[in-house]
Amino acid sequence: MTDADRLAALTRMRSVALGLLIVAAVVFAVSFALQEAHPWLAYVRAAAEGALVGGLADWFAVTALFRHPLGIPVPHTAIIEKKKDSIGESLSEFIGENFLDPDLVRRKLAGWGVASRAGGWLAQRHNAETLVGRLSPGVRGGLGALDDDDVQALIARLAQDHMVQPAWAPTVGSLLEKVVASKHHTAVVDVVVTRAGEYLRTHPQVIDRLVGERAPSWVPAVVNVLVSDRVHAELVKFVEAVRTDPSHQVRRSLDEYLAGLGRDLREDPAVIEAFETFKKNAISDPLVRELAANGWTTVKSFLIEAAEDPTSDLRVALTDAVVSLGTRLREDQALAATVEGYAADAAAYLVGAYRTEIVSVVSDTVAGWDAREASEKIELHVGRDLQFIRINGTVVGALAGLAVFALARALLGG
Repeated sequence: MTDADRLAALTRMRSVALGLLIVAAVVFAVSFALQEAHPWLAYVRAAAEGALVGGLADWFAVTALFRHPLGIPVPHTAIIEKKKDSIGESLSEFIGENFLDPDLVRRKLAGWGVASRAGGWLAQRHNAETLVGRLSPGVRGGLGALDDDDVQALIARLAQDHMVQPAWAPTVGSLLEKVVASKHHTAVVDVVVTRAGEYLRTHPQVIDRLVGERAPSWVPAVVNVLVSDRVHAELVKFVEAVRTDPSHQVRRSLDEYLAGLGRDLREDPAVIEAFETFKKNAISDPLVRELAANGWTTVKSFLIEAAEDPTSDLRVALTDAVVSLGTRLREDQALAATVEGYAADAAAYLVGAYRTEIVSVVSDTVAGWDAREASEKIELHVGRDLQFIRINGTVVGALAGLAVFALARALLGG
């Protein structure tokens, strides 16, 4: 209901209450004037008189809440205007004591089955899609609110702090030693040797060209062919031997070299310094900033495009995750109870910790209102119902006046 609707309803009820009062006044005047000629009209006069008294008294009471009746500054009138701030404080205290009690909030939430209900709603795919769709514009807004330069500077600073400045050599050395000790590198060696053997078998012309380029010009071509064939055959045989023999000398030498390199990266200052220098040169400050800028731009564009496209992998994955979570909350009672317990505890903690700040919103808001405006606003919302007090006062006054007059006549005569 709009304020215009409330004002119209208030005006109608005021007219009804005023109409009854006018009717009572007219009836009183007529009956008062004719009661000598028609004695029974004395009862009507008494009822109309009581209606006038009751209606006027309740009009005064209702009006005194919001303004001075007839503009006369009678004491204890225009109560809401004068007591606006204290009313706001009292309302705040009432809300804080009766609605924001931590134990009450915990009991209420525990009895609502929030997790199960939310799970049932989220388990329906169209609801999950709606939720993800409603959240998606926030991605663009949130990313748009971020300053690209600040984000890039943060990424670069984190890279410097956690990648460039810390020493990598001891960690890399320990990792390399563990890899060698557990033989995890043998799979890589197998792949390299296998690919090398295949390449040599299928590209003998490479050996022919190398031998031809390095042989003296006076050596006959047939000799070069024989030599290259021999070299090619020996290379293929050597590589095959390395591939098939796990204890081949080449493999043992490689193991010893890698293990020694790992040890030197942990213990040898010269090797450590050389490695760290290489790392810092490879990950220079300008390079880090460039990578940060390119990486952030790419990630930002991807997130915005994916969030706005209902068919994107990101949106689909998020929707699937929401549906899965909803299904689990709906079907797994233990999980739902755990989530509800956490939610109730969190809500109770927040209410207990921030109750003063929450209720201060009411008192601060009321305190910020103009006194006259506050009175009018409150009257607009409750004034229509208060007009029933005037109507009831008029009706009850009429009945009371009639009853008192009839009782006096019965007891005293006249």
